Parts: sequence; structure tokens; C-alpha cells
Amino acid sequence: MDGIFELRMAGFREKLYAQLPVFAQNWAISVYGYHWKQRRFGGVFEQELYGFREREAYTADQWRDYQTVQLRRLLLHAYDTVPFYREKYSAQGFHRGDFERFELEQLPLLPFLEKEELRRFGTTTLLSSKREKGGQFFSSSGSTGTPTQILYSHAFHQRWSAAFESRIREWAGLHRGLPRGMIGGRRIIADGIASPPFYRYNAAEKQVYFSAYHISKQNISSYFNGIKKYNLSYLTGYAMSNFFLARFFEESGISVPNVQAVVTSSEVLTDEMRAIFQRVYGCKTYDSYSGVEACALISETKSGHLLSSPDVGIIEVVGEEGRYISDGDSGELVCTGLLNVDQPLIRYRIKDRVRLSENQNEPGGRNMPVISQIEGRVEDVIIGQDGREMVRFHGVFLGLPNVRKAQVVQYDYTHFEILIEITQPLSTEERQEIYRRMVSQLGDITVDIKELTTLPLGLNGKFQAVISHVRRCK
Repeated sequence: MDGIFELRMAGFREKLYAQLPVFAQNWAISVYGYHWKQRRFGGVFEQELYGFREREAYTADQWRDYQTVQLRRLLLHAYDTVPFYREKYSAQGFHRGDFERFELEQLPLLPFLEKEELRRFGTTTLLSSKREKGGQFFSSSGSTGTPTQILYSHAFHQRWSAAFESRIREWAGLHRGLPRGMIGGRRIIADGIASPPFYRYNAAEKQVYFSAYHISKQNISSYFNGIKKYNLSYLTGYAMSNFFLARFFEESGISVPNVQAVVTSSEVLTDEMRAIFQRVYGCKTYDSYSGVEACALISETKSGHLLSSPDVGIIEVVGEEGRYISDGDSGELVCTGLLNVDQPLIRYRIKDRVRLSENQNEPGGRNMPVISQIEGRVEDVIIGQDGREMVRFHGVFLGLPNVRKAQVVQYDYTHFEILIEITQPLSTEERQEIYRRMVSQLGDITVDIKELTTLPLGLNGKFQAVISHVRRCK
């Protein structure tokens, strides 16, 4: 019943926003942006920012001491105040005294926190009984299925924002006060078929939020106008969506004002993407990896090296049997977050992969783990009837707790099939909501929804969230 109520409320808010004229939508977004800015950059932000900057000069021994102290503090806190961990660790034979002298090398002795456990217990027994003020849940943006809910206190949000500022923006030569363009998952334009402008403006943060769902050759002039009108200093957001935009600029022969940087996330950044950003915007691209879980941060330096931040989280890179891999090899990320004390994520299997660099010496002298590649799933691209290109359909399934996993299949411009792995049968209202969200992104289409107990894997043994049988035409 609560899920249906949330769907109805979300639908009501979307309808109310959609009925506003563009100037009123900009105003509403700016009001929200003001409160969002205060939440992230108030309180302990400046103090934490100073700390992140100072720790960049740490030696390997200093990092080891720092992580050891933080890990012991986190484990004791989790054992004392988080029912999930007290029960799990006690069942494994651990006692409180073990964590008072716990060493980094002992981490593999602790059990993993699985994603399904975070989904099931993240809002109940995985929460500390002693929490910081201002807690608010935010949904992860995984490619499919029911998202995880991550609890952000005010202080945790500010610690995370300080890490983002120092290790992503500042390494790219930027700062939070610069005007920026963003392409992300928020539905700022309600309808799939809409009129320009295909962006909205958050005056509180000098942010132009471009729609990820209307990027096409025929709409490209509106995106150009948004970049030029607000004199943007950098572009950020989904790597693929930014790539689609830059490619349409180039194919249309539009000369775009240069920006200082493109900062990408969420998807695999390829050499082709870097090259087109350089040609179109005249700047370097900086890759990054984080996520709503905020238990790991990997970001790119000016020298082009990807470094993991040891003060955000302790990362382990493991092979098939959970053993640590060698430098130069690829493995699964296991993360222990050091910033979130209200909902600790300890040895969390985040289901992402990285490749460690063979050379762990970064030219800038920072003694942080060097990553040679952030690996990820490469999904197909959905092509709309008007030539628009889009990826990442996770928003279609937000707020639907009975969806464990889903696959979107495109057969032609107007025919789609959605295969859904369910925990229990979907209600009529849930099915209607999935259909409504698909139509709102793509216009007049047909959608066949099939409920399954298990989704099939591809020929390579891996799951693919988006499959398209439509190929791009220039």
C-alpha cells in the first residue's frame, strides 16, 4: 500500500511541475537548488574540505595509520549500534575486543555486505541507533531493478561534498562556483515529445540542467543556446549522453564555445569520447567513479591518472574467489565507506569492476591507489523515432519494490518489450506506471511487459539491461 501511495504522490508532483510554464519551472528548480546547495556546502563542509586537501600529501605509512584508525572506529560503532552487523559478526565468532585491535589485513576475514542485503535491511537493521542530524534517504541509480536507499545526514552529505570538490572539481582545475552544464537522470521535461528549450536553469548554483531524453540532431540548437546563453565553464554528467550531444554538434557543423573541462561519470569513458570532447569543446576530459553509496571515489588527475581516495573508502579489488588480485589485473570492487556512520557499508559488493595499474607510482606524488581503468557494462543505445539517442532506463523502475531486475528491449522505433524479474506479481497500477514512464520518454510507442522469475543472461554469461535492434543512421 505504501508503494502505491508513493507512486501516486510522485505522479501528482510530476503533473503539477509539468503544468508550470518554463519560467516557473526554472524558479521551482532554483528554489530547490538553493536548499540543496545549503545542505551540501554548509555545516562542516569547509572544515572537511581543508582535511581532504591536507591528506593529499600523506605518505603511504600515514595513509595506513589513518585507515586503520578510521576502520577500527567504524567497526566498533557498527558492532555497538547497528543490529545487522552485531548479529552477523557475532555469528562469525567476532567479539567487540577484536575490533579494538583490528588491522587492515584482517578485512578479508569479515563477510561481504551483499547488494540484496542493503536493499532488504538498508532502512531498518542496517541503520545505527545513534545517528547524525538531518537524515534523508536517496536512491541509487543502478541500471535496473529496485534501487538501494542510502541515508545521508547533513554532516555526511557535507563530508561527501568536500571529497567531491577537492578530488574531482579541483583536480580538474574547477570549483563549485563556476557555471556548469549537467546531463543526468532527472526528468526536467515531462514529455517525450516536447518543445524547446530542452534545459532548465538552477540560478542558485549557476547550473543548466540539460534533458538526457531529447538529445537529437533536430533539437541540437536548443542545447547550443543553453551552453552559450549561460557561458558555461564545464560540462558534467553521464558520459554517454554528453558524448551523444558532442557528436550531434560535430555532425551538424555547429561551433560550440570552448569550455574548461568535461567531467564524466556513471558509464565507461572511451578514447573515442575523449577525442570528440577535445574536438568539439577544446578541452580535456576527466573521468570519475563514485555513486550514491559514497563508499568509494576514483577521480582523474591532470596527468591523466585515476586515483582512489583512501579517506573516502577502503577499496579491495578481488578475483573470482574473493582473493586480492595483483597490480595490472582486473577485479571486483569491494568497498568499506569511511564517511557514512549512520548506515555503514562494510565490505560492500557494489557490483562494479576496475583494473589496477601495474605502476602504482603517480607522477604527482600522491600515495593513493592507481587505477588503470574503470570497467562497466556497455549497454545498447535506444534510438527514438526522431533520431534522439539515450541510455540508462533505471528511472522507469524507481519506486517499484517488486522489481528485482529489468531488461528493456527495442525491436524497432515504436515497439519495445520489458522483461521484469519480480519478487511478486506487479499490480495493474505498477504496470501502468511502467508504461506511462516509457511513453513519457519516447512518445507514441507500444510496450509489452513480461514478468519472469529469472531474467536470461547473454551469450557471454552477463546480464544486459538495454538491448536495441535499431542501428544509428546519420
